[in-house]
Amino acid sequence: MHLQKIPFRSAQAFSEFFLKYIEQQPELTPFYGRFPSVESFGEQIKEKSSAFPATTRAILVESLQQQYKDIKLTPAVEQNITALREANTFTVTTGHQLSVFTGPLYFVFKIATVIKACRELKARYPKHHFVPVYWMASEDHDYDEIKSFRLYGKKYTWETEQQGGVGRFHTKDFKKLLSEIPGDIKIFKDAYTQCATLADAVRQYVNALFGAEGLVVIDADRLELKQLLKPVMQDDLFAHTSFRIVSETNQKLEALGFHPQVNPREINFFYLDTQLRSRIEQQAEGFTVVDTPLRFTREEILQKLESTPEVFSPNVILRPVYQEIILPNLAYVGGPAELVYWLELKGVFEHFRVPFPILLPRNFGLVIDGPTSRKMNHTRLRLDSFFQTKNDLFKHWVTQHSEHDLSLEKTAKSMEVLFAEVQARSAKIDPTLGPMTAAHAARMQKMIHAIEQKMMRAEKRRQSDGLRQVEAVKDALFPNGGLQERTDNFLNFFQTDPSFIRQLIAHFDPFDFQFHVMTYDDQKGTSKAVS
Repeated sequence: MHLQKIPFRSAQAFSEFFLKYIEQQPELTPFYGRFPSVESFGEQIKEKSSAFPATTRAILVESLQQQYKDIKLTPAVEQNITALREANTFTVTTGHQLSVFTGPLYFVFKIATVIKACRELKARYPKHHFVPVYWMASEDHDYDEIKSFRLYGKKYTWETEQQGGVGRFHTKDFKKLLSEIPGDIKIFKDAYTQCATLADAVRQYVNALFGAEGLVVIDADRLELKQLLKPVMQDDLFAHTSFRIVSETNQKLEALGFHPQVNPREINFFYLDTQLRSRIEQQAEGFTVVDTPLRFTREEILQKLESTPEVFSPNVILRPVYQEIILPNLAYVGGPAELVYWLELKGVFEHFRVPFPILLPRNFGLVIDGPTSRKMNHTRLRLDSFFQTKNDLFKHWVTQHSEHDLSLEKTAKSMEVLFAEVQARSAKIDPTLGPMTAAHAARMQKMIHAIEQKMMRAEKRRQSDGLRQVEAVKDALFPNGGLQERTDNFLNFFQTDPSFIRQLIAHFDPFDFQFHVMTYDDQKGTSKAVS
């Protein structure tokens, strides 16, 4: 592979909210702690050290050891779990849903970013140890978002009637899907057939893919970990502090012209049980679980909080707080939508006296295989041209290859000057002629624009063969008109290049906020191994 980088703004794929965060625009600085530079981690380490007790480290390690009891640990993972007991060990974390077969490419990009960030932090702060962590969104109940993935242009779907937290789904329904997937899928087949639940299966295949890099997978749907969140649960159920704080923060963001990504509720917890994850609401007579017959008095819900805290599942507002309470975490690695909603939460962290992590954008990438690279070279278009809309891309290519001048811009400007002169002269004779002349000028400009469009369409027909090649490249790199990383699965490349993940880690730079484009060098679309 060889690497090229494109500025985020040139990629034309990110919100202004996210871009202004990356560009350190001053109006957003009150909404986060430290900017994601390597140098910022020194102070972050000091702050987290003073706020993360040894007792929590012990609970965390014991929980992880229990979660990994049925998996053969790599030396790197075993060392990292053990190291989490030590006061000089910290984590860098990313989270994601339990998407079937990892879902879109950016799942792998997230984890590669975390691993590379830990390497760079170790080089900068050698007296400390940094553990990459993948937080499984095992309590999430949005099955529709995880059930499908796209491989070699075809959509594959896991069909099941189960409901509730997806991590608790059984894997018995995978047999049909496994029979449909082409190529070598042994890692996934072993995971889905050997593990009883989806959470266990994801842990197994993620460990198979990234265990050599020391990645630790955590499932927070655990009693011993939920015990640590009980003060937050009680505050949210009875005081609704998070609702008030986030609502006030969102008002401030809106006043600055930013659209908040998520909105808080008075109660930001779900009730989690077998085949169930539904919102908890407070009523005059107590508490209810939406769309169920479950009802609790104040005393009953307090008792449940003490006896079975595992049934309380935080939503998007309080899941980040849960993460930072149970992990010695320094930074969260996320995509543009994720980091934007984290900017709504700083006040909540301050209220609960939990250090707010550094918000580190994941690496964003595009992978170009050998055949597509050759086609792209034949178009003689620059790489950044393909980030344009298809219409603009076609216009660019046709203009570049036409023997004729297809632009009537100079003509339009000349007509504008001419009509301005006519309008001025006519208005001197009769003021009512000025508006009439202006109207004729506007119609003339529309006619010129229409002629220009017809010239462009005619030229596109003349160059249809070349345009088909341009379109083939555009569709390969931006399937369904969107970024490849949000649509295609990593198996598109991993099945022909087992070094694909190592290539990503080698090429990614977590602290260089640009779009990473990685192109295969050889004719078959497989890359040279990274030593």
